[in-house]
Amino acid sequence: MLRPLHNSISREEIAQWLKDERPANLDGLWRAADEARRVGVGVEVHLRGLVELSNHCVRTCAYCGINAGNRDLPRYRMTFGEILECAREAVSLGYGTVVLQAGEDYGLERDWVSSIVRRIKVDTPLAVTLSLGERPQGDLAAWRDAGADRYLLRFETSNRALYDVLHPGRRGVRSDRFAILAALRALGYEVGSGVMVGIPGQTYDDLARDVEVFREIDLDMIGVGPYIPHPSTRLAQLAAQLHADDRRHAPNTEEMTYKVIALTRIVCPRANIPSTTALATLNRTEGRELGLQRGANVIMPNLTPVKYRALYEIYPAKACLYESAGDCGACVTARITSIGRKVGGGRGDSPNSLARRHAPAVGKENGR
Repeated sequence: MLRPLHNSISREEIAQWLKDERPANLDGLWRAADEARRVGVGVEVHLRGLVELSNHCVRTCAYCGINAGNRDLPRYRMTFGEILECAREAVSLGYGTVVLQAGEDYGLERDWVSSIVRRIKVDTPLAVTLSLGERPQGDLAAWRDAGADRYLLRFETSNRALYDVLHPGRRGVRSDRFAILAALRALGYEVGSGVMVGIPGQTYDDLARDVEVFREIDLDMIGVGPYIPHPSTRLAQLAAQLHADDRRHAPNTEEMTYKVIALTRIVCPRANIPSTTALATLNRTEGRELGLQRGANVIMPNLTPVKYRALYEIYPAKACLYESAGDCGACVTARITSIGRKVGGGRGDSPNSLARRHAPAVGKENGR
């Protein structure tokens, strides 16, 4: 018998919930997550306008369709003017945040990105989120100084051996995303991370540990999405081999993704959690809505010009490839209101971040 849900549940209990397939129990999980969301972050759904500004990447990640080894993919970088126009469109559509996302592209130079961030901050009231990969400390510091508010860097899995299969080091240097996340926090960013669900070779205990890690590192935003194979990647080719003992392995299903979202909300009640495009890709009819009803409180409508969207192919057959930014925004708003929720106003800062910002400084009165 599973114990009642609470935000201090153990890794073993989380793994039990991930394996549970009884409809009555899952209904209880969905209700508990929705209530934790209501209490932790409220009824509003915050919209973050996504701009996929470059599909160049120096990395050879085994799961990602824009990895450097994909020679068949035409590459692009958006211009300064195109990016600024997307930010202005975000304002016109009532979004509170613009998310600038790219592969790990060193053609996006430190000063150029800084100038984009400064211009957006001068011209608009938007919060600026960056998702530009594993960049040097000097880049991250410069962009924070320019006004960037948030940084997203997914750790993908807390299983180090599996991570090394997914994400080979560069120039002989082993990647350490947890160290980068700590550096981002020290620089004053709101920090976001997340994982894929159902990676070949990923066990239920791995996923339970991921949820536990979310709680331990006190993230401001947590992205959870299903692994969707890309045919031009090493991982798609390795999948059968890595799933040889599939009784221990978590599937990359829509339901498993909802379970991870729901459990993440329960253990991290004040984090911002998106209902992702990957979920909408698996279930175009109601994937986003079900994500929102099972713990999520953010949606990221796409602002990327349509001519570039199909080229930002992290995984194939992505939802919303050919909708204009305005149509995408209208669709998302209608989906939110259809389930009795409302679109949030303002920047939608993380309650975690706000609490941290207003916490009293530790001083001599505490013996330090």
